[in-house]
Amino acid sequence: MSTADRINALRHRLKAPVVKWLGAESRPLGMPRNDFARLCEHLARADVVLVEGRSRVSGVIQSVTLSAWTHAALHLGTLAEVAARGADVQALRRAGASDNTPILLEAELGRGVHLSPITRYRHEHLRLCRARELTADDADAVVDFCLQRLGTPYNLRQITDLLRFFFPYGLLPRRWRSTLFEIGHGDMARTICSTLIARAFASVRYPILPTLHRGEDGAMVFHRRNARLITPRDFDHSPYFDIIKYPFFGDDVARYRELRWEDETEP
Repeated sequence: MSTADRINALRHRLKAPVVKWLGAESRPLGMPRNDFARLCEHLARADVVLVEGRSRVSGVIQSVTLSAWTHAALHLGTLAEVAARGADVQALRRAGASDNTPILLEAELGRGVHLSPITRYRHEHLRLCRARELTADDADAVVDFCLQRLGTPYNLRQITDLLRFFFPYGLLPRRWRSTLFEIGHGDMARTICSTLIARAFASVRYPILPTLHRGEDGAMVFHRRNARLITPRDFDHSPYFDIIKYPFFGDDVARYRELRWEDETEP
């Protein structure tokens, strides 16, 4: 066996425990800040669902992107609708998902691109980002683009890059320092979920955070950003996506003066 083969074999043996350690949740669950049931009722096809993660990986992403949003998933429709598109949903059915369960497509460390019921995020802080004026045909194209990537594996190099965040950067030998750490480099985006979704919207020429330049004729010209540079927070910041929130108190917030507070003293 060559040296390269031995190194690859060692990486595969280390993958499972490393992924488990990186994915371990580091903060306890608190009271969710959104009305999950109402959010599910108003999901639309091709909505981007942002998640405020609590794992070690999430902490890395929060540090790099300066945003609480560390994960992005694409809503495909109900389980019945996803099955009608030809996707294998038997595992979801065995896990208890019904035909009306909203299904997400996400790229996750250790699992690659896979399907999940939105109920896995029932107790998390979520936000919906909806592409404004996206046509029904383009929404279908975005969903199909992602479904065609089901099963795509996660790159082991990305796991190695994430691990380097847990060591003092200045103490690492230069040859060990990944370009992941260089300001302005796009490799960080490859370690998180938003790249696939960004590519899906780019396939229908829908903007997320494009760069604008004035052409020779004076007209503004859009320049598409590399999908690897798109992070979960960019869907939140994009002027082309509507932000949809369903707070825990729902419509009751209209009676905000009647809300019960633990500390009733005057500010």
